[in-house]
Amino acid sequence: MPHYAAFFRGINVGGKHMVPMTELRALFEDAGATEVRSYLQSGNVVFRTATSAARMASAVEAALERRFRFSAPIVVRTRVELTAVLENNPYLRPDSEPAKLHVLFLSGTPAGRAVAALDPKRSPPDEFSVRGREIYLSLPNGSARTKLTTSYFDSALAVTSTARNWRTVTALHDLLAASR
Repeated sequence: MPHYAAFFRGINVGGKHMVPMTELRALFEDAGATEVRSYLQSGNVVFRTATSAARMASAVEAALERRFRFSAPIVVRTRVELTAVLENNPYLRPDSEPAKLHVLFLSGTPAGRAVAALDPKRSPPDEFSVRGREIYLSLPNGSARTKLTTSYFDSALAVTSTARNWRTVTALHDLLAASR
């Protein structure tokens, strides 16, 4: 059975849509996932499943809505895909500050025309690079003031995105790598 990382959007952020991690893990287990582990309190889950990742995500999204009365999209990546994310960050250099690097995980691959229409000067000195189903961000002044938000990219690219900082992405990759 393959290993996956699930990234929820919008739970336990700013005191809204609170979900205890024990209950979140239980939703995955009830849907048939095994080796379920959560990381931090913001909706990061690693798991194994014999069913498809899309089917698992749909089942957990529906169970979350029934149990907690709100919806939260889930974006899922395999261990191999998460390894590629680590290897393809154009902003990662030996002198990079991990706190200034982020990844937006997209629900699908955006259309080339939509990517080409993005404004590279929207939020200087911030930079972004769209690579397949990820957007890499370099935010020298931090994430609080950037105009490169999930709302901006969702609207411009007609996808759902969820952001994680570089330390979280690395930690989730390490969790998956330890699950051999």
